[in-house]
Amino acid sequence: MRAMVLNRISIVNENNLALELVDIPLPIPKRGEVRIKVSVCGVCHTELDEIEGRLAPLKLPIVLGHQVVGHIEKLGVGATKFNVVDRVGVAWIFSACGKCKFCREGNENLYDDYKATGKDMNGGYAEFMTIPQKYAYSIPAFFTDTEAAPLLCAGAIGYRAIQHAKIGNGNRLGLTGFGASAHLVLKMVKYSYPNTKVFVFARNVEERLFAKELGAFWTGDTTDVPPEKMDAIIDTTPAWKPVVEALGNLEKGGRLVINAIRKEDHDKDYLKNFSYQDDLWMEKEIKSVANITGKDVSEFLELAAKAKIRPTFQVYSLEKANKALLELKENHIRGAKVLTM
Repeated sequence: MRAMVLNRISIVNENNLALELVDIPLPIPKRGEVRIKVSVCGVCHTELDEIEGRLAPLKLPIVLGHQVVGHIEKLGVGATKFNVVDRVGVAWIFSACGKCKFCREGNENLYDDYKATGKDMNGGYAEFMTIPQKYAYSIPAFFTDTEAAPLLCAGAIGYRAIQHAKIGNGNRLGLTGFGASAHLVLKMVKYSYPNTKVFVFARNVEERLFAKELGAFWTGDTTDVPPEKMDAIIDTTPAWKPVVEALGNLEKGGRLVINAIRKEDHDKDYLKNFSYQDDLWMEKEIKSVANITGKDVSEFLELAAKAKIRPTFQVYSLEKANKALLELKENHIRGAKVLTM
């Protein structure tokens, strides 16, 4: 089968095609696993973190990709949850123990040794992949394959971030960055909290215009001063600068939720500008989002279908994965990016 494979850690740029198109053996589903004929796979900033070593894969070579949609093509021994030809999705968590305190509480994302799709186990930048049946999710009929793919990470992680933000209808919410996750957060908020004003901070003018199209109350650069303080802000950027700036835009008692798997180091000196008295005092909070659980995925897919939340996306062939990743790094973004097989 064809797959885009990562063989080495390196910096993504126009001279570096980080992924190589190769033929690799068809995976065989183990007990309790299913084999999926992949239709599409979303492209996530986490893939850049993996390629560049901020979130190093467990093994190399590895097939990246954790926003997968396809149809079950083969059942492993003991796999009874689905039937052949059922359409399913795959998200970040590939497997977890199911026995520890965190797994029992439904927080398998906090289990130290869970396996991640496309990082620890081969993912969806390929024509086929396997997954334990527990971590395959039925896709609502409302969505096409390409619409469903970004929902499995960008949407679900945005859903979890909203829960952590603890906003109520009529609160003021800020979003820093406006890519795949943030544009879905805005759509969720417009549906679930219709009286909430959403303020979008993005350095790219096109992203700010896009946010306005989707109903943002106010948009500006990350350095701009908004007309009102916010009750909560969700940061979806890979940088540190927006974090410090966001704290200055929080209302007293407000909460900053950092929705990022890793932060890049290129601007970490900006943390020197952080002041406890000016930025964090007055009972402000900082909360991180550590990946997503199966519950997040299932609940968000149900909500998205009910609310008719469709992502905006750009489509690339599997062979163009490097192009999609480079555009993502260079901030050429309008919604999500999806690879088709």
